Amino acid sequence: MAKVFNTTAICVPGEHYMVNISGRLKEIKELVDAGKYFTVNRARQYGKTTTLMALSHYLKSEYYVVYIDFQIFGSADFSTEYDFASSFASAFREAFDLSAPSRDKRLENALDDLEKNSLGEKYSLRLLFKDLRSVCASGDKPIVLIIDEVDSASNNQIFPDFLSQIRAQYIKRFQQSAFKSVILAGVYDIKNLKLKLRPDEEHKYNSPWNIAADFKVDMSFSQSDIAGMLEEYEADYHTGMDIGEISGLLYDYTSGYPFLVSRLCQLMDEDVSRNRGNESKRDAWTKEGFYEAIRMLLAEKNTLFESLIGKLHDYPELNVMLRTLLFTGRSFSYSADGSVTDMASMFGFIKNQNGNVAVSNRIFETRLYNYYLSEDEMQSTDIYKASLNDKNQFVVNGHLNMRLILEKFVVHFNDIYGNREERFLEEEGRQYFLLYLRPIINGVGNYYIESRTRNLRRTDVIVDYSGERYIVEMKIWHGEEYNRRGERQLFDYLEDYRTDRGYMLSFNFNKKKKTGVREIVLQEKKIIEAVV
Repeated sequence: MAKVFNTTAICVPGEHYMVNISGRLKEIKELVDAGKYFTVNRARQYGKTTTLMALSHYLKSEYYVVYIDFQIFGSADFSTEYDFASSFASAFREAFDLSAPSRDKRLENALDDLEKNSLGEKYSLRLLFKDLRSVCASGDKPIVLIIDEVDSASNNQIFPDFLSQIRAQYIKRFQQSAFKSVILAGVYDIKNLKLKLRPDEEHKYNSPWNIAADFKVDMSFSQSDIAGMLEEYEADYHTGMDIGEISGLLYDYTSGYPFLVSRLCQLMDEDVSRNRGNESKRDAWTKEGFYEAIRMLLAEKNTLFESLIGKLHDYPELNVMLRTLLFTGRSFSYSADGSVTDMASMFGFIKNQNGNVAVSNRIFETRLYNYYLSEDEMQSTDIYKASLNDKNQFVVNGHLNMRLILEKFVVHFNDIYGNREERFLEEEGRQYFLLYLRPIINGVGNYYIESRTRNLRRTDVIVDYSGERYIVEMKIWHGEEYNRRGERQLFDYLEDYRTDRGYMLSFNFNKKKKTGVREIVLQEKKIIEAVV
């Protein structure tokens, strides 16, 4: 059977194109060898389960590895301490049988005792861990316990009590038998368990997992990781792709987020190839095919995007921070101690970029922009309605007329918002340009904000349309000298992007300002500047 790119459930080496994670497994094994208890908390669809399943296989020559998925537990299994203890014992025995069907008699007897005792009417957590210690003492190899999807259990008191028992076992591991290592995996860091407790249960939070070692293994894909996966694909299909270029694009847009990388590859391999009617897949693995896959990804519904948007509704303070970050250019210091920052990082929304908060990748950023700009409140604005009326005049022979877009935006913006105060221009102006732009390029092009130039004074929008790239600098007017520096900065930016034309949109607070569009030439590069 031919290999495919996979974005559902776990990836299997013989069936799916995968990056080589042997280096990560070696790093994790070092924690296990050191007897660490730790959590693997990463955002949704970040390859946690695939990594843990591969780790189970990687460790099995030296350890008994018991892998339990809490998703198999029903609500009844958590109804009482006795129900949970019994269910966990049963799951533990099943997992042990699956991973190590062959073992010596002493260990087999200890497992039989665990299973028999768990049927007792008052089988408590204390009795469960007494039996687990007996199992650990009977094994001819150390035992590693892996529990996946711990989020499934973390909204009730039984789970913190369970963690407390693990903590007690860890503390006494030099006096009595214990697991060699315990690994818990989920989205929520167990140290942030409070986030999952209902408000009336917050008093139950008592840091039962403060024994957890830091888990610093980078599970994102590097460009070289992606290139290695593409080399394997290229050996099968001989598309002639430029592996360096395509792996670079994949990394630039995803920052190595595993699901996003795999999904874009899957779209190019299956959907883009089919749309272009080319069975050899040659046309799909080009820059144009990549941008087509980007448009498909941004337009689709998937569980990752639904989870991200759901978090905006669940945590209003997170919503406020992201919206402010995206539209005003206001910076936020990245602080691991800040509750909102910590939450946004845990869910995969943001990253630490030179000490400041930045959205994790271009895909998330554009999806968030599209979400905010599609809200009813936004689409009922006059500037959005004007864009809908204008949009058919901006594309000529497949090329986007960005100058005309700026000219029309200046007219509409001044008509609608010309009398607004300075604060409105500073906080809302850039939002309304994106709102005007989106219907024009929707379905054919996409855009993202260049994070390295985002600030209160300057933001660069990169627009990709039919394989062409347009650089639009949006800035707040702070005098002629600052404006000239901005023109020079845009010139340097055009050099970086190897293009000879750029665009500048200035929001000017000066009462005597001259609005309109003009053309500037700097060393054979043209800058189209619009002032509102």
